[in-house]
Amino acid sequence: MLDLLGLDAVAESVYRGILARFSDIPELCLRLDLSEETVRSALDRLSEMALVRVSAEDSNQLHAVSPHVGMELLLARQQADLASRQQQLEASRAAAAQLILEYDGERASGHTDSGVRYLDGIESIRDHLSALLGQVSEELLTFAPGGPQTTANMNASRPLNQQLLERGVQMRTVYLDSIRGCPDTMEYARWLTEQGCQVRTVPSLPNRMIIYDRASAIIAADTGNTGAGAVEVTSQGMVTTLHTLFETVWESAEPLESRRATDPGALTRQQVEALRLLALGCTDETIAHRLGVSPRTARRIASGLMTFLDAGSRFQAGVHAVQRGYLPAVLE
Repeated sequence: MLDLLGLDAVAESVYRGILARFSDIPELCLRLDLSEETVRSALDRLSEMALVRVSAEDSNQLHAVSPHVGMELLLARQQADLASRQQQLEASRAAAAQLILEYDGERASGHTDSGVRYLDGIESIRDHLSALLGQVSEELLTFAPGGPQTTANMNASRPLNQQLLERGVQMRTVYLDSIRGCPDTMEYARWLTEQGCQVRTVPSLPNRMIIYDRASAIIAADTGNTGAGAVEVTSQGMVTTLHTLFETVWESAEPLESRRATDPGALTRQQVEALRLLALGCTDETIAHRLGVSPRTARRIASGLMTFLDAGSRFQAGVHAVQRGYLPAVLE
């Protein structure tokens, strides 16, 4: 009953017992069915709160302050605690305001100088993306390399994407063709299209990129480790260039549910891209990363292409591919 005033149930029962004239420790233990240790511990708390003291007439007897005085003491203690917490809250609010001012000042100065800002580490990237997602109002364009998505990422993205689409934000996302072999990622991509997002796939992507309202863009600083850092671009010229890149890739991408049939004996788009990367001298690890597949799958694709082209080396595979018209004479 008095726990809101800082008095626990045991201490309250001991206080009430003393008020009821259970005036020494043995009697309190007997009447309240408590151990001597428990009673003494409760008396210590009551003494700290100035609710109980030793009787002035008999040092073996206990005296409880009357409820009229005792409750005022407890209320005064609570008011003092409340005032202290209020002061702490005001100090915390002032410190938070100062930090926000410093942070906004750094952001403003960074944007004014060059239109480029570096985000260091995955936590910084996530914080910044969360803030931007709350501000986007018209359009969100995304390059999503890496192949099949992790369950954790898809679960975390669902509510965020749903909120954006419900707000009327137009979303277009480009994944890698390799997601088509992952049922979980395909289920998630189909869910996105059902919510109103447009989804297409391509054999490879240059980098992870997100463009917000054609006003700013986030690109990974390291294509091999997208969590290491990112660059935010707000310069209109750079954002326009990145937007043009997105539109070019989008035009060549295939809608999620309408893949073009491959002619018998012809190479798939993924195989053609792998062949281009082979001809450029890329390692199996690099090819795997660009296609969004495992290194083992990349080695299998490369081996199959060399057999298909009757080539004894990767260089020879590139020559044969150009001769047969699978690749242009000049690679990019």
